[in-house]
Amino acid sequence: MNKIVVTGGAGRLGKWVIKEFLEQGYEVVNADIRLPEEPLCKTVITDLKNLGEVYGLLSGAAAVVHLAAIPVAYSHPNEVTFQNNVMSTYNILEAASGLGIRKAVIASSESSYGLVFAVKPFAPQYVPMDEEHPQLPQDSYGLSKIVNEQTAEMFHRKTGMQIVSFRLGNVIAPEMYQNFPGFIHDPEKRKRILWSYIDTRDAAAACRLAIEADGLGAVALNIAADDTSMDIKSRDLMAAAYPEVQNLRATLDGYETLLSNEKAKKLLNWQPVHSWRSYVQY
Repeated sequence: MNKIVVTGGAGRLGKWVIKEFLEQGYEVVNADIRLPEEPLCKTVITDLKNLGEVYGLLSGAAAVVHLAAIPVAYSHPNEVTFQNNVMSTYNILEAASGLGIRKAVIASSESSYGLVFAVKPFAPQYVPMDEEHPQLPQDSYGLSKIVNEQTAEMFHRKTGMQIVSFRLGNVIAPEMYQNFPGFIHDPEKRKRILWSYIDTRDAAAACRLAIEADGLGAVALNIAADDTSMDIKSRDLMAAAYPEVQNLRATLDGYETLLSNEKAKKLLNWQPVHSWRSYVQY
């Protein structure tokens, strides 16, 4: 059995995840609320808030990669964002456990740490920010991601299902690198995401590796490129935007990521290979 269900396959990251699995010989089914612009596999239009539809969707699958969600805070009423993101994730994991599916990946977010959409801005406690940093959201989107990670832990305790929650940095598709010259020299821009990013192709590889790995339990992992999205050294970025943060847990001699990806590298044997510096003239 090598059938993988990808939810949100019509989205920015979803199509690259589908491509990754197809290229490795998997059968893939996409679930979304709309048809993709680039059909890559079978698409099933599904309301993930309807548990019965989710059971039907996942029947016969070996694993699921759940990316579908309202992707940002404040694009919808707060309660809509929370209900959609929490209930769709619950239903995916409930149906997967009921069908005996043993592996899942779900999309969490760096937003769960709270910096991104904070009404009352604050600074990170330390950098590079790893998975042990407190999650302090002030918005329903970031809160929904924390609830989803807790939901994953509950289902793992209950069934033993392996569930990897990816705290994704800013997801960048290849065509988006053309936008980088507009911000790479301004420390104030993108400071709330700690200037992080991740290429869709590298994130897709991480999804596949998480499904292929064994023994991970329920774990949350930061997924970010090895460098920041800026043409300013990381130590200088922190001095300019967060001078109050003195706890620098790395040497920071160059452009090192400030959203630590070390745990994902170790557990998944994963290595991001796409850097914006290879694609942008600056």
